[in-house]
Amino acid sequence: MTQRECWESLRGEESFSKLTLRSRAILQKVLCGDNGIATRHFSLDNVAEVFQLTPDVLQARFAKYAPAIATLAAQRALADAGCAATDIDAILVSTCTGYLCPGLSSYVSERAGLRSDIFALDLVGQGCGAALPNLRAADALLAAGRAKRVLSICVEICSAAFYLDNDPGVLISACLFGDGAGAVVLANEPQPGRRSVEWKYGTSELKPDIRDQLRFEHKDGMLRNILTPQVPQLAGDAAAHLFSEAMLKAGVDREQIAGWILHAGGRDVLIALREKLGLSESDVRHSAAVLKEFGNISSPSVLFVLEAALHDSVPDGKWWMSSFGAGFSCHGALLEVSGA
Repeated sequence: MTQRECWESLRGEESFSKLTLRSRAILQKVLCGDNGIATRHFSLDNVAEVFQLTPDVLQARFAKYAPAIATLAAQRALADAGCAATDIDAILVSTCTGYLCPGLSSYVSERAGLRSDIFALDLVGQGCGAALPNLRAADALLAAGRAKRVLSICVEICSAAFYLDNDPGVLISACLFGDGAGAVVLANEPQPGRRSVEWKYGTSELKPDIRDQLRFEHKDGMLRNILTPQVPQLAGDAAAHLFSEAMLKAGVDREQIAGWILHAGGRDVLIALREKLGLSESDVRHSAAVLKEFGNISSPSVLFVLEAALHDSVPDGKWWMSSFGAGFSCHGALLEVSGA
């Protein structure tokens, strides 16, 4: 849906009429203004469902669509890697927008035809930054010789965590986030005849003292996003500090970074990242493009950005990949990209 279509659908709903005039004005400004997002994708049978804000409806939406689109992403990743489902030794699935027990790894393994003896791990509670901890865990499994091929998946049904009240952070969240899933296959040997991405170094930093600036809480049995105005500045500062520390530890000069794979949290976040990291508009063009087409899709976002960069003219060499999210947490990875 376009942002304008979201606005037209929203203003005819009863839940909209119950909001204050200020809250309605915020929704109109974000959905109808230039906030870097043109369209978002939602896992719905019809748009009216998004306004059925009850715990049972939202949980049912997550239970129906999270396994479905995670499996679709997994199947596309397997096909892209030229890998059979039975070749996978481990599956790691990250999400924060819903809960299933057994976890999503059980459902995706079954639907994708993975082996019954596969090592399956569900990772939760890391918010938008989850892709990099997921990939780092996959790297550890490969380095330890515990697996030859790992399927890494991030999936978020953000529409299962939408909430409308008069909190500006909650309203803005409902205007920024969309649904999506991304998956990659990792192995110790690259596929011959194609561009390869090698994981060289990964790092993270947790800032629990500012945890309340960006996190989920439960209210009336539903997930409710806490998003404060300080988040763009916090993200920019954390990303810049993590990058500087990582470059020192990895013995890499900033000038050696040929590509930037950054989580597209929002327009203001990208502005802060550009300012703090000293980046050009071209450096963040793939992040901006993903944001424009999909909105903030939380944890899969950086996987979408990575795919876009790999299919574009970004030079081979060292790339920096970074994400951040609830906690407050920031993650980074140094990648080595080489041509076919």
